[in-house]
Amino acid sequence: MLMARIKYHILPKLSPKQYGFMPQKSTEDSLYDLMKHITAKLNEKKLITIVSLDIEGAFDSAWWPAIRLRLAENVGKKNISRVINSYLDERKVMVRYSGEQYTKITNKGCVQGSIGGPVLWNILLDPLLKDMDIMGHYVQAFADDIVLVFDEETGQGIERRANAGLEHVRGWGIENKLQFAPHNTSAMVITRKLKFDAPQLSMGGISIGMSKEIKILGATVDHRLTYNTHVANVCRKAINIHKQLARAAKVSWGLHPEIIRTIYTATVEPIILYAASVWVTAADKIGIRKQLGAVQRGFAQKMCRPYRTVSLNSALVLAGVLPLDLRIREMASLYEVRRGVPRPELRGREIEQMAPATRAPHPADHITLKFMSLVDQESVNANSDYAVKIYTDGSKIDGKVGAALSIWSGAVETRPVKLCLPSYCTVYQAELLAICEATRYITKNNASTYGIYSDSTASLQTITNLASLHPLAVKTRKNLKTASQQNKVVAMYWIKAHAGLEGNERADYLAKEAALNTKKKPDYDLCPVSFAKRILRMESLCEWNKRYGSGETAGTTKIFFPDAVAAYRTIRKFEPTNITTQIFTGHASVTRKQTTNPKEMIPTTKPALIISPTKEVHSPAEILQKWKKYISFRDTNFSPASVKYVSNNKLRVEFDTEVQRDESEQQCSRHQS
Repeated sequence: MLMARIKYHILPKLSPKQYGFMPQKSTEDSLYDLMKHITAKLNEKKLITIVSLDIEGAFDSAWWPAIRLRLAENVGKKNISRVINSYLDERKVMVRYSGEQYTKITNKGCVQGSIGGPVLWNILLDPLLKDMDIMGHYVQAFADDIVLVFDEETGQGIERRANAGLEHVRGWGIENKLQFAPHNTSAMVITRKLKFDAPQLSMGGISIGMSKEIKILGATVDHRLTYNTHVANVCRKAINIHKQLARAAKVSWGLHPEIIRTIYTATVEPIILYAASVWVTAADKIGIRKQLGAVQRGFAQKMCRPYRTVSLNSALVLAGVLPLDLRIREMASLYEVRRGVPRPELRGREIEQMAPATRAPHPADHITLKFMSLVDQESVNANSDYAVKIYTDGSKIDGKVGAALSIWSGAVETRPVKLCLPSYCTVYQAELLAICEATRYITKNNASTYGIYSDSTASLQTITNLASLHPLAVKTRKNLKTASQQNKVVAMYWIKAHAGLEGNERADYLAKEAALNTKKKPDYDLCPVSFAKRILRMESLCEWNKRYGSGETAGTTKIFFPDAVAAYRTIRKFEPTNITTQIFTGHASVTRKQTTNPKEMIPTTKPALIISPTKEVHSPAEILQKWKKYISFRDTNFSPASVKYVSNNKLRVEFDTEVQRDESEQQCSRHQS
């Protein structure tokens, strides 16, 4: 409760360059913004230096007097400050060992996994981020991981600015009892210039060494931005997982293919796709695609159980798995869509984004919301004693979306309301829009009691969940709060759909009519993320289909599955076996017919002579020439079946029968060379 109030006052005031322990921010957000800034400076032909700072025992060293001062400056509420001061006052650390006890008063430390520790750390670090921003240096932090970026035209310019910035950082650390470790601090120069002077950086008189790559929040960034090392690292992790799976998943026994698919989807793909939006450009390189294919081939083979000689194209189609480089592009595009970055795939549509967490109402202003479930007409009648009853519904029919309200007074419908949505919207959005419109109607109406009846459990749960930041849910809660301030009673109910309830059937009819016949401007036109996912997946499938059709491998598989898109939709409908996979791939075991009759058994080798020179020869070709010179088969009715080179300049001459071999041996003995 206390932290919720501190967050309400603090979060809007904190620097936007802090990404750790902040709502609606992640490590990928931090990496994406960092690399976008670096790319922009590279396009300006600047020399860039990245410095990754290390704070020794950051959370254990957080100094409480500094935290108290920051709270007093930013919160401005004496009651909250007094509670925190009381919480931090006269705290002791007690250790008991071997029957002895030692106690020490402490004035620092905030536990990283505690409820209040992360918030207090962000409060402590915030002045440094703001100071660096004022000085004109790009800085961002994720918890205690701080990255500084300096850009200038020359190395001397960077050296001057960076050393001044690092000295300010060190001074801030001394002021707040935090120790920066220069020996653990790493720096790297990034530039497109062929010739430049490397800057000499130092912190507190200790030189900071330059490196070719830096690991930032789990992603390895190299000085040329190739991301080769990062790809190699994630591929190595995935291969280690495959080695463990290989021991437990064989062709005829072991883990079921669907279990392997689950492991691949839930473990391997997230490892490889982490921060895909940052290094997506690397996925276009042939070398990177080969590395990703080598990783994916093993997992795809475990899913469809083919022979190990099966090509990657066949294995991916039969496993129903997209190539990893296409998944990387897809995830990078989806991330940008969620960030609100315009994408050509959406054709100008605005994506639906969650409401900002920093604009949430004060915790004391939250209203308690709940809904009751009504399963039949009798329970509906028992809970219908309201001046106004509003039945809501959403519908999607023939690819069109609509929503509707049916407003009743007593047993008579007083007003129908039809709402129109674009075809790319979902039924979930239509249901939420209908309830939101019902609450807006309530704020404008003069009646005192209202009942809202909806057949969408998901929509009602979203509205009553105060942590949900869906824009329609936030707007609905705001309307309900306004109605409460107007002394209006509003109750929400879930009712069973298509159960013969008059009001619900009427709302359903109106929603379908709104979807099919309404030709007005949409009442709500934000594009859901699910639609963007579907569009991006279709683009990935089309690209995969082109690659699959033009590939030189998977010839037999193309006979059964000529289209990768169609195969992707149908292959999961049946369970693959090693027999069906052999048929689909053309890679099968061919065994000889077993016989017990010795006369029918085919000899594995033919009668042969080993021809070795009696004089020194320098090459196998020389002994072959002498063999042809002295040995002739013109007067015989046979010739050797084959002549092969063997080791030490020898020849192996094979014959069809032993008689032919013996006759040739006699001829050789007469012409020893």
